[in-house]
Amino acid sequence: MDKILDMISEEMQQAFEQAGYDRELGRVTLSNRPDLCEFQCNGAMAGAKKYKKAPIMIADEVAQKLDRTQVFSEVTAIAPGFLNLKIKPEFITAYLTKMRKEDKFGLDMPEKPEKIIVDYGGPNVAKPLHVGHLRSAIIGESIKRICRFSGHEVIGDIHLGDWGLPMGLIITELKERQPGLIYFDEGFEGEYPKEPPFTISELEEIYPTASGKSKEDAAYKEAAMNATFKLQSGVRGYRALWKHILDVSVEDLKKNYQNLNVEFDLWKGESDVHDLIPGMVRYMKEEGYAKISEGALVVDVKEETDTKEIPPCMILKSDGAALYHTTDLATIMDRMKTYEPDRLIYLTDKRQELYFEQVFRCARKTKLVNDDTKLIHIGFGTMNGKDGKPYKTRQGGVPRLENLIAEINEEMLRKIKENSESKKYEIEEKEAAEISRIVALAAIKYGDLSNQASKDYIFDIDRFTSFEGDTGPYILYTVVRIKSILNKYQEQGKALEDAALQDAAGEPEKALMLEIAKFNAVMQSAAEEAAPHKLCAYIYEIANAFNRFYHETKILSEEDPQKQAGWIALLVLAKEILETCIELLGFSAPERM
Repeated sequence: MDKILDMISEEMQQAFEQAGYDRELGRVTLSNRPDLCEFQCNGAMAGAKKYKKAPIMIADEVAQKLDRTQVFSEVTAIAPGFLNLKIKPEFITAYLTKMRKEDKFGLDMPEKPEKIIVDYGGPNVAKPLHVGHLRSAIIGESIKRICRFSGHEVIGDIHLGDWGLPMGLIITELKERQPGLIYFDEGFEGEYPKEPPFTISELEEIYPTASGKSKEDAAYKEAAMNATFKLQSGVRGYRALWKHILDVSVEDLKKNYQNLNVEFDLWKGESDVHDLIPGMVRYMKEEGYAKISEGALVVDVKEETDTKEIPPCMILKSDGAALYHTTDLATIMDRMKTYEPDRLIYLTDKRQELYFEQVFRCARKTKLVNDDTKLIHIGFGTMNGKDGKPYKTRQGGVPRLENLIAEINEEMLRKIKENSESKKYEIEEKEAAEISRIVALAAIKYGDLSNQASKDYIFDIDRFTSFEGDTGPYILYTVVRIKSILNKYQEQGKALEDAALQDAAGEPEKALMLEIAKFNAVMQSAAEEAAPHKLCAYIYEIANAFNRFYHETKILSEEDPQKQAGWIALLVLAKEILETCIELLGFSAPERM
């Protein structure tokens, strides 16, 4: 289904052509003066120099060609040469009526759907999730959903940090605490216990303890490095312990991500490509891509056009050890062989921009990816407190993610109860808790996603949980308000499916219709640019337009049944659009608030 702006532009382009001018001058844009008009065209200004004619003369000639237009109700040429445009109500009604009938509201599916892998999450096992993991999970989940809805095949991979020295540190600390564990008997050939010798709470305490010791005790660090070597060399007991660490951690991670309504298709980690690294290194050497520099194996990735220094991509350290570069390149190689993706999207802190520049250049230079494979790094900004510094607890530490969620849940529960008391309706504790959970998740996700990913933002619990302003609760409150009106309409014995859209009788109604009509363009842009904030801006505008319409229109008390049915049909479409969008952002709306 054509985007509404394209249809409007086509009408204007034909008018320019009929008036004897280049049709490309007829591109229409949204008005930057909505108090004067709904759309505008500045083509006459651009054409003045080419045609050696005053722009107002061009604008007047074009306006005359639109005297019988089926699209515009008003076309006004304004000095020095602007064309101010208003749309006919029947044109917008016809467009929305078609949207209602079409699958996905008429969103065009791509001619060649892409296969996309989204690499997001990236937590280390044996460590609790903290607020630093929030943005990658929330943004990644939304990008996955938006691209899937837009017709692409999308695979989400958590990409666990489950290999290397952290595992060696945990195993070393376990050996100090429980040296008699059967896993450390290298002569043991039987079956290892199915139950792990630790809980998730113990595991989360073990790692920071071991990490602290390794920084102060050289012998302890040496033991941890030796344990890492044994693990990666395949020593049975160490592999069995590692499997326990992984199982316990993943179970806890799944619970935490479930609370965020985040799902991964793949639960792969660095360990999955460990055995591929020797072959990849051999290939890079044999093809002449990699060379020895100061004892390390590197690939030179600098280019003649560089305006800043881009260091070589290190593949192996001088002692032969692999690095994150190595693991990520082997992962790219594995993904290309297994899935043949068209696009690889990575979500990390924007401070890793140089790192991914090196990795992507290396992958291209060594031909691990196809020439047309898109490698995209979405670097996100930090989540800061009101002081503008990275968000911390009152004690100064980095907050655990589950504690942050619990804190917002509590604040939301308090507001839900206050709201019910002020409006004098009773709400059971269980229902209040469930509503607060749903709204709190919206507060967290919308608060994050409404910001452009690359920008830092202030995590302000008071503002994010507010029912007013550009917030998740405000969006949900709008959806709930629409649901309430539709329920009351049905209680009057009227059927929603019988309601048909009518031409807008007033400006607030038409403004809401015009906002809804932008859906296809917004979705296409959000998918192409992997930009959830565009979807947030769109639904905020719809919410504002609806609430203005609601306050200026007596919907349920309207005596003209046809007019009322037209409004109800518009509300049904607005609700469906809003619910679709918030689902793509990763949250939902309750039945009441």
